[in-house]
Amino acid sequence: MVRRLRIWFGPERRTLTIIVVLIALAIFVASATGFWLLFRLAYVLALAIPLAWVIAWWNTRHLEAHVERRTSRSQVGQQAVEIIEVRNHDLLPKVWIEVEDPSTMPGHHSRRVVIVPSRRTRSWVVETRLVRRGLYDWGPLKVTTSDPFGIFRKTRRLGGRAQLLVYPPVVELPHFVAPPANLPGEGRFRKRTYYVTPNAGGVREYQPGDAFNRIHWRSTARTGELMVKSFELDPSSDIWVVLDLEGRVAAGEGDDSTEEYGVRIAASLVRHYINLNRPAGLILFGRGLEILDPERGPQQLTRALEMLATAHNAGDVPLGSVLMQEQRRFGRHTTLVVVTASVDDEWLTAAQTLGQRGVRMAAILIDPSTFAERPSSLLLYGQLTASDIMTYVVSKGDDLSVALSPSHTGVGVWPE
Repeated sequence: MVRRLRIWFGPERRTLTIIVVLIALAIFVASATGFWLLFRLAYVLALAIPLAWVIAWWNTRHLEAHVERRTSRSQVGQQAVEIIEVRNHDLLPKVWIEVEDPSTMPGHHSRRVVIVPSRRTRSWVVETRLVRRGLYDWGPLKVTTSDPFGIFRKTRRLGGRAQLLVYPPVVELPHFVAPPANLPGEGRFRKRTYYVTPNAGGVREYQPGDAFNRIHWRSTARTGELMVKSFELDPSSDIWVVLDLEGRVAAGEGDDSTEEYGVRIAASLVRHYINLNRPAGLILFGRGLEILDPERGPQQLTRALEMLATAHNAGDVPLGSVLMQEQRRFGRHTTLVVVTASVDDEWLTAAQTLGQRGVRMAAILIDPSTFAERPSSLLLYGQLTASDIMTYVVSKGDDLSVALSPSHTGVGVWPE
């Protein structure tokens, strides 16, 4: 009984509570004074309650709503687009219809109050600028109606849920270099050859004079045009990007945090090497260990961005332990790029051990002292450069294109 009374007279139905109080007060005063007008006022208010409920109930009948979400994957800075459509199948117009497609996306506002004429359709486009990476829920569509007096509100949920994956932003790194693994094909640009070699580097359109044994039939069937395999003269090293996601080293909040800077740097590094047609891989240890083996091509970049979209500083394993645990993946023909906000030198031993095995390494230090009251990474920077490890330092507010250039390292540039 008490629960039902809370439903009927709760805070969301304050108007109904006020009307019931007015009816009781009118009846009490009229009974005490015999003033007939108060009795009629009580009758009118009492009749208004069921009438308002019928109007609110009727507004939700013969109503159809549909949402077309045109975006399932996007990137920070782009727009998420959806088209909401409400159709009225009734002979009477629907008024005071509030339509909303709720979402956990920051800055998403889709609520709108519309009037839908008889047997007509109203539709509109909602655009949301994506400002934060992550995985967000969308829907279901919520349609709410009310009576003219605002006494009752009826809500229907239509359609299903959807999810939107927002990739982190990336920046161009035109001047970034890391120590090469001294393989013949370690140049900034891969060298193509028209001779058949053991190193297939991709496919291209058929040109007159190409041998038929170089035709790539699977790509030909997919594109409808003759495609042939292209080859590279020399091999090149694998690139591993290791992003430190240990929770205790994180500093700052929101976009101005070492977490967001680290994710942005890692995404930009993978994109940089993929654009150079180099095999790039990624290792994260946040909520769990995630490993993306080195490969080339746009699909590899997409897989890396998907991993980084939901990456968070929730790890409890130090960077040095991650490097030693996965050391079997790093050989003499490997270039390792470590991105971390740690100021501890405990992982320096692991880095030196890998260097002795022939692994070439670069370190990108995100200085936590510029994000919060934390120790500076200056001491670690000196230890890394003394160990002949190419080191970059990124501070809060830095332009990554400039900060990740040879002029911001502590050692000279390795020849390419």
